[in-house]
Amino acid sequence: MADSRTMSAREAADALGVTVATVYAYVSRGLLRSQPAPGSNRARRYLRADVDALLARRAVRRDPAQAAAQALHFGTPVLSSGITLIEDGRLYYRGVEVGDLLPDWEFIQVARLLWGGEASAAPLPPLPAELRAPLNRLLPLLREQPPIVRMQAGLAYLAPADLAAYDLRPAAVRAAGERLLPLLAILCGGDGQVTESRAPLPRRLAQSFGVDATAAGLLRQALILVADHELNVSAFSARVIASAGATPYGVVGGGLAALQGRKHGGMTARVAAFLEELRAADSARQAVAARLQRGENVPGFGHPLYPNGDPRGRALLEAAERYDSRHPLLPRIADLRQTMAQTTQPWPTIDLGLVVMTEVLGLPPGTALGVFALGRAAGWIAHALEQYAADELIRPRAQYVGSRPGGENA
Repeated sequence: MADSRTMSAREAADALGVTVATVYAYVSRGLLRSQPAPGSNRARRYLRADVDALLARRAVRRDPAQAAAQALHFGTPVLSSGITLIEDGRLYYRGVEVGDLLPDWEFIQVARLLWGGEASAAPLPPLPAELRAPLNRLLPLLREQPPIVRMQAGLAYLAPADLAAYDLRPAAVRAAGERLLPLLAILCGGDGQVTESRAPLPRRLAQSFGVDATAAGLLRQALILVADHELNVSAFSARVIASAGATPYGVVGGGLAALQGRKHGGMTARVAAFLEELRAADSARQAVAARLQRGENVPGFGHPLYPNGDPRGRALLEAAERYDSRHPLLPRIADLRQTMAQTTQPWPTIDLGLVVMTEVLGLPPGTALGVFALGRAAGWIAHALEQYAADELIRPRAQYVGSRPGGENA
């Protein structure tokens, strides 16, 4: 079977509207890349991504404004990045498939991999005293707030105390990341006083949530699965903020604000609400039918980048089942997945996986979004590092469509 990432010369020519001879000319000019066809000494295959890139360039030349508008909604790539690849239904961090990291990588190893440094599992350094003291004063005031609010308020309060975060050189930014991740973990748990624990972050989370130590393994996998996802809305926001020269605290704070939106990480709240409907219904079919008959979608299913299923959602649901196969929610989820298989969006997303994980662990409402934010912060810092290195302000122009001066229509 031919690799779906490649095309024959005739397929490439038809897609581009040119002759096969022109395809060969594009190869010689470096516009297309080819590779040997499996089982053939002479035939060549042409990378579909290169064909798509050529088509996108043509679209820009024909109508730059329209091409730019489409690029902002799951369209043509608008920024170069070496962090995360989503291809053929798979997710890779710096060329390593995420599924290969789940068995034994620590979350901090994955963060360091994303940051372009040595992927070491060495323990994080203890928080400096200038951060521990104000954090201990703040935690009791935030105890009743949901994790995402504790994180936002905590970073805003602590940022002025971390003078080293104003250094935007790569090594200093990575060091700031190693302070920010434990800060976020403490704020996510929100319980007790800050200690000098050097335990891995998932274990610290499990302790703060009051769940058994084996839960740390499930939390670890969740954090790895959400650590980055290419140029999503929060990562793009983080890059824009970094391009202005803001510190990593500002970058992560902006990422938190974007993640909180109901079309991004805030989807977890919608999933949690639907699971309450699922519990109250006689069957998953009844709950799904009620939604569809009202013209509403079923949250937690269908992702535009994964037409054949979000591998993160599947992996996290399987991990939750391994953790507690007898949890009473899981048969309901199995029934739900079977029912959704009859619809146009049959595959669970990471949002459903996160909510099911927190339900299986018995964690408080809002924790799914907190875990999402902690994991994704590693990616925001990686994007900040790339943007600081590029040293370019992201400042697109708007196509004005309002009234012209003097009352004329645009």
